[in-house]
Amino acid sequence: MSPQVPAFREPSPLERIFNKAFGILVGLGLAPRGYYLLRVRGRTTGRVHSTPVNVVELPGSRFLVAPRGRTQWVRNAEAAGEVTLRKGWTSRRFRIRPVPDREKPPMLRAYLDNFKMTVQRYFPVHAGSPPEAFAAIVERYPVFELLPFNEGEGAR
Repeated sequence: MSPQVPAFREPSPLERIFNKAFGILVGLGLAPRGYYLLRVRGRTTGRVHSTPVNVVELPGSRFLVAPRGRTQWVRNAEAAGEVTLRKGWTSRRFRIRPVPDREKPPMLRAYLDNFKMTVQRYFPVHAGSPPEAFAAIVERYPVFELLPFNEGEGAR
């Protein structure tokens, strides 16, 4: 990561309150399609942390994008190698695969196009831009492919 790119964009106190309230609604299943409550084990404490996220779907794959950069949930997910997505009473564990920068532009474009009302402020590129417009900013945004556990592999 280049020195001028911040590790992540810290949420404001108001954003923290909104995320907490919205996370409760998502956890209850009262959120639009594509919104989930991400649960991940902390890399130092082992405590499970939750935050609302958007999942972008492309043919045959699902992806998590971190619009604020290398946030705590990103670092925890990298350390754990897995996350749980919850919506209402449904909960599902996934292995994660970090997406290399060269593969990110179509995912970032789809993410911004699908969730522009809530995430446009984190992107210097506008929704509707071609994938090439994202090439210069890919290093700012961690992207993970969500991979299902094989039968028996994810049981705890």
